Amino acid sequence: MLKNITGIIVMVFGIIYGISVHAKELPNFADLVEQHGAAVVNISTTKVSRSKSGLSSIPEGDQFFEFFRRFSPQIPREREAQSLGSGFIIRNDGYIITNAHVVDRSERITVRLNDKREFNAKIIGADKRTDVALLKIEGSGFPTLSIGDPEKLRVGEWVVAIGSPFGFDSSVTAGIVSAKGRSLPRENFVPFIQTDVAINPGNSGGPLFNMDGEVVGVNSQIYTRSGGSMGLSFAIPIDVATQVVEQLRTTGKVTRGRIGVTIQELTRELAESFGLSNPNGALVSSVEKKGPADKSGIEASDVILKFDGKSVNNSSDLPRIVAATMPGSKVKIEVWRKGQSKIITLTVGKMPDDGQIYSSASTDQPNGGRETISRLGIIVSELSKEQLEELQISGGLLVEKVQASSVLAAGLNQGDILIKIGNAQIKSLKQFNTVLKKVGKGRNVALLVKRGDNALYVAIKLDAG
Repeated sequence: MLKNITGIIVMVFGIIYGISVHAKELPNFADLVEQHGAAVVNISTTKVSRSKSGLSSIPEGDQFFEFFRRFSPQIPREREAQSLGSGFIIRNDGYIITNAHVVDRSERITVRLNDKREFNAKIIGADKRTDVALLKIEGSGFPTLSIGDPEKLRVGEWVVAIGSPFGFDSSVTAGIVSAKGRSLPRENFVPFIQTDVAINPGNSGGPLFNMDGEVVGVNSQIYTRSGGSMGLSFAIPIDVATQVVEQLRTTGKVTRGRIGVTIQELTRELAESFGLSNPNGALVSSVEKKGPADKSGIEASDVILKFDGKSVNNSSDLPRIVAATMPGSKVKIEVWRKGQSKIITLTVGKMPDDGQIYSSASTDQPNGGRETISRLGIIVSELSKEQLEELQISGGLLVEKVQASSVLAAGLNQGDILIKIGNAQIKSLKQFNTVLKKVGKGRNVALLVKRGDNALYVAIKLDAG
């Protein structure tokens, strides 16, 4: 009997101890929210769209369209559209960080603090490329937030978001860091922090906190099929945002570096074909004529491994690193060329305002003929002088037909122009075959392809021939 009672007591204490230990492992965000929530603001904007009444409701093909176009008075009509977002105060004199898309084309911006005070805000500057904007409200002594180091964030670490989803002020959501350094389509300059924090419309521009109450990111985007949170949200690292904000505060605009190359991802097959053991780096597929890279001696087929001492692990790393470098700076670039590493010194250029960072390249000389390249499973022909002039290239082969399904799968298409094999310029069919014979059976060969206005490398494994 005593044994049974003792066993029950031990079991009860074990359960209580287990619950208490488990409870200690769960984070408590209450102190963080109480201490830092006052510096998070609600942002409401008014956008006025103007149109002329009279014709807008009549289809252009309608029989009355021409009559109304000539004789109906066109009265300007204004429509107001309101949107909501979030932001946070970074200086006690009223500077606020938010997203550029939150305030884009806004005519009136109202900032509401946690204590219900409202202020009219003006835009100091906005940068669409990073989706960061800097606002200013008049006053002093505002609560501010501390800035953290997103580099120290670990995947799996708890993070907290405060914002105004759907207009509900000071809403708190929490989750973990799902990934770091995420690249998103058409987003070249931001290595996003991916989280599973519930982010919804209205959270945009709000802060992402670490457990020390420091801002590590600016909530910017969500992946959704329904319009609401699906556990995939993306934040701009705060160090990227503060670099942009400092330029906006001092000059009202952002200046970025450029080098004038087109790059592509380096696959394992392409890495092997260039003699690299790892697929790290950015493969240069074309170089802008008379651009900074061209002047420094960078060539198509170079693999950029380091830029100004910073490692380029993926092709998406390079635009961010280059853009963050001030124009006019002299930097050293480590490239992989023809089986060995080479250091090149380059003077960084300035990115044009229209965002055209990269452009296409050119090449070398023709002949005449048509041939089936059995080792590649393709039929190619030499280009006429007129075709070369029209394409603005000096040499290359036209892919007339792709016979091997493996080649199609690798990405080579009918109509592509082959302009390089590895590092060698393609000048004729004879020269192309000579270079191809030197590549061993079962090896990957890299072909530089011109497709429309773009150039890219395609890796193809050779058969026995």
